[in-house]
This record gives sequence, structure tokens and C-alpha cells, in this order.
Amino acid sequence: MWSDPIADMLTRIRNAAAVRHRQVMIPASKVKIGIAKVLKQEGYVESYDVIEDSMQGMLRVQLKYGARGEDVLHSLRRESKPGCRMYCSVSDIPRVLDGLGIAIVSTSHGVLSDRQCRERNVGGELLCTVY
Repeated sequence: MWSDPIADMLTRIRNAAAVRHRQVMIPASKVKIGIAKVLKQEGYVESYDVIEDSMQGMLRVQLKYGARGEDVLHSLRRESKPGCRMYCSVSDIPRVLDGLGIAIVSTSHGVLSDRQCRERNVGGELLCTVY
């Protein structure tokens, strides 16, 4: 049993990127699929897909590297934790590296990037920051 499955997902991606793996397998959930979707939309991962099995399914994330093998993902940081949830209104959502990075937020409209939250004028739980 995990106490924080989102932190587990981010750690698996961080570890796979550190050793230059092309893909990583993660137990699937709706929030994890939402995070993977935002990472793909913002260009931090190549692609993702869900592999159905008899249990909850697996999320396969294809990692992305630069033309010469340089890292695209430099930092994945879990912000809201089970012991200390962080909720932000749209005006309080942080700008990661002055817009060079992204914040991923769980809203009533689904899991969105900070840019999408500002466009839709919604806030929510700040899940993680990426750059």
C-alpha cells in the first residue's frame, strides 16, 4: 500500500530519466493519466498510453530526451502532500521559473497546467511543479 501514489509516479519518472530509460510503467489512475496528459501537452514526455489488465491497468510513459541526449525533465517536485494539502486560487498559482516550467493543478475541470488554469480562471490543488 502506498500513502502517496502521485509521489510514487513522479519518483518513478525521475528515476527512469536519471538512468536514461526510454519508458516507465506506472500503476494507472485517473489523476495519473491526467498528469501524464499535461506532461505530454507541455512537451516534457514523448507519449503515454494505458495498458489494460485484470487489475487497475498500467500507464506506460515514453520519456523524451533532446537531440543529443540531454534531459528535457530537470525537476519534478511534489507540492501538495497527503499530510499538508496545498490549494491555490487562480491568482496564487505559482509561475515556475517565470513561465519556463509548469505547475500541474487538479481542478474541478480536471488536471490542468498553470497556463490552462489562468485561461479558464480556475484554481485547485497544486499537485506538482515541473521544469
